[in-house]
Amino acid sequence: MEKKYPIQQVMDEQGNIINSSYEDQISEQLAINFYKHLIKIRIFDRKAISLQRQGRIGTYAPYEGQEASQVGSALALQPNDWMFPSYRDHGATMTFGHSLRNILLFWNGRNEGCVPPPNKKIFPPGIPIATQLPHAVGAAYAEKRRGTTNASIVYFGDGATSEGDFHEGLNIASVWNAPVVFFNQNNSYAISVPIEKQMKTKTIAQKALAYDIHSVRIDGNDIFAVYFYTKQALERARNNEGPTLIEAVTWRYGAHTTADDPTKYRNQAESELKRERDPITRIERYLQNKGWYSDSTKIEFEKAAAEEVDQAIAEMEAFPKANPEDMFRYVFEKPTWGIEDQKNELLSVLRGES
Repeated sequence: MEKKYPIQQVMDEQGNIINSSYEDQISEQLAINFYKHLIKIRIFDRKAISLQRQGRIGTYAPYEGQEASQVGSALALQPNDWMFPSYRDHGATMTFGHSLRNILLFWNGRNEGCVPPPNKKIFPPGIPIATQLPHAVGAAYAEKRRGTTNASIVYFGDGATSEGDFHEGLNIASVWNAPVVFFNQNNSYAISVPIEKQMKTKTIAQKALAYDIHSVRIDGNDIFAVYFYTKQALERARNNEGPTLIEAVTWRYGAHTTADDPTKYRNQAESELKRERDPITRIERYLQNKGWYSDSTKIEFEKAAAEEVDQAIAEMEAFPKANPEDMFRYVFEKPTWGIEDQKNELLSVLRGES
């Protein structure tokens, strides 16, 4: 199956275009815009980890190493499309126009963090694994019933493909011919479980065969491949040609979350070797090859991103602390006795009574 689903590339690890059919579509402006977004979301990610270590936000899910998958796919969307992220896809959401302040508020336990800008259709991050896939199919089908050309994209990791929601989502998307793109970021580990211990299939892309869905396997660290193949999948969706499953093969350098120790289950020396395929280094090499790179531009992008992130942090920290009662308040219209008991027990602990 790996031969049937080869990893598609547009740009190799040294920044050379190896698929000439896309070369004329890559302008200097497009490449520089990709580079700018990649720098921004990496700076955000590293800053967020630092904030968590300082106790200024709660547990955080980092994505360093997966930036090309998130930026390239998000920039392929049109403004009225839907985005359904997992808990690790805030790089994609901020690229699509989410508020950095609200993303930080989410990681600081505030409900406001789930609210996108009024002109953006960004679903709250899916915390239970794979639950956002059926939601994305429903939104896509609703757009189809309304007669629009809007599509949905839904993000998930390799572990999500072992969940029932993955199969249910693909099945009903196939039945309804829904305009949805299933964007899998295969970083080889579902928390601590390597992919070979959770599935026998050689690829994730081949799982689409059971549902008669188009699929493709791409280099998730090649931002041009991510952008163009996602754009093609979205065009298929808009043209009533059905859903697509994209397997973006990538790597997460760090921990599953800041509550995790990856050295317990993964050789971190191997992880550092993966930096030779780093998505930002790769596009820098491309820009250098084209004569479009300058240190001053990189410094300018880094400075602007750092200032934007710092401003978002200041706005986040100006909010009052989250109210612990909120997690119980909105579960049911009228709280059940079980919810009330849980709330009272927590408040008792917080008051130091037990």
